[in-house]
Amino acid sequence: MERRPARCMSVKFDPVGRTRTFLLPEVDFDPRPSPGDSVVVQMGARQTLGTMAPTIPQVAQRTAPSPDAPMRVVRRATREDVLRRFRQEQREREARRICLLKIRERGLQMKLVKVEQMFDDSKLVFSFTAEGRVDFRGLVRELAGEFKARIEMRQIGARDEAKLLGGYGTCGRPLCCTTWLQSFEPISIKMAKRQNLSLNPSRLSGACGRLKCCLRYELPNAAGQRYAGCAHESSCDRSAGGCGGGCGGGCSSGGCGACAGR
Repeated sequence: MERRPARCMSVKFDPVGRTRTFLLPEVDFDPRPSPGDSVVVQMGARQTLGTMAPTIPQVAQRTAPSPDAPMRVVRRATREDVLRRFRQEQREREARRICLLKIRERGLQMKLVKVEQMFDDSKLVFSFTAEGRVDFRGLVRELAGEFKARIEMRQIGARDEAKLLGGYGTCGRPLCCTTWLQSFEPISIKMAKRQNLSLNPSRLSGACGRLKCCLRYELPNAAGQRYAGCAHESSCDRSAGGCGGGCGGGCSSGGCGACAGR
């Protein structure tokens, strides 16, 4: 008997964030939702509010979680859900303002990147970058006393910062780490050398200041010939091939990592 494909829905949680696929096991919408509608989804042990995004059936089926995964749509968001998230966003802005003031007061060598309030109001998460270890115990006590909530300080790297904030690369496209990249792979200068790319740091560095993740995309084709792929300063629309994939159809004949990852 032919197995029916799982019902799926694409959801975004941030304007600059990636689109994620969630299962629709027993949810019946009336009327049918359209892109831009708010929904409540289950992510592991917690629920959160997201926005429905346009769904491409072929992509949704390929990226759909396993049937037993706790990644599923719970319900259409109510007016109370939307107002609750709106109040949380206001609290996040206030928490960011106060945290920045206290960081300056204490002279802590850290850069606050983002503040996130969990949808169930269980805690406030402060993401920051720092060159080394930071003693933020006093800061946590002050923030906990100020907001009467559990505080989590999360130190992240430069690439994680770019992933959270979003932006555009030198190719003119949104950052790969923000839109589709699932994990950060090791990148070395040898990858640029194998592709005969210019070793100019300003051209090989991404928005995060580290080597571009896309230096890996043309690596299988680096056989002494230079390809104008995503790893190049220009966009990947100048190469001779054309895989017709997610990178705009301009990859060399072997296809690029962007298309393989979508």
